[in-house]
Amino acid sequence: MDGNGRWANARGLTRVEGHRAGDAALVDVVAGAIDLGLEWVSLYAFSTENWKRPPAEVRFLMGYSRSVLRARRALFHSWGVRVVWSGEQRRLWPSVVRELRETEVMTANNPGLTLNLCVNYGGRSEIADAARALAREAAIGRIDPEAITEGDLAARLRGGARVEGECTGPRPRPAVPDVDLFLRVSGEQRISNFLLWQSAYAELVFVPELWPDVDRLVLWRAVEEYARRTRRFGGAVDTPHPAE
Repeated sequence: MDGNGRWANARGLTRVEGHRAGDAALVDVVAGAIDLGLEWVSLYAFSTENWKRPPAEVRFLMGYSRSVLRARRALFHSWGVRVVWSGEQRRLWPSVVRELRETEVMTANNPGLTLNLCVNYGGRSEIADAARALAREAAIGRIDPEAITEGDLAARLRGGARVEGECTGPRPRPAVPDVDLFLRVSGEQRISNFLLWQSAYAELVFVPELWPDVDRLVLWRAVEEYARRTRRFGGAVDTPHPAE
């Protein structure tokens, strides 16, 4: 959800005002995803690199994230949305962690769209943590290093198995599936350390709109672009043109 600060500065506002404006985009995009019948949406809310931002902005984002969760979870719950969290607990405010877990529990049995909120998330650190978990298991003989598969690592990602002691609610938390459509807003053409493992064969779509200007129509256009593409996953289709 990128571009809040630039959107605000262009209007003579502070960056925090841009973050407030992004809340409406969040709600409309989720509504648009439900209209399309999508099963999963992952939103990059706060990255492990965002701690480098000015302390005042980080404090605002922590408090604002807590407030948005508290204000919006009842709405998402009424829509049948199941909310899950991917990210690190380290450095997060305890009150933000509490709101994330309570939201997961409240919505755990909902049958509709799964909304994956990536808060304090980084793709590289996610993979590194999964590798460390495998190394620890190999060191004590629980797993044969030569037998480790891609599935073994995927199961240890933060979007896969939950760490001991985390609240998963009455319904088991599903693993984050591979990404089909990777939608990057704000005119930037990079993936910014987001869902690196899961996006190995994602279709990338870049749009110029800053996040506060994103709505369900932007999402729908991106899905239309995705639908026009042919996904081969490393394979090939032999379709010679007939001779004229």
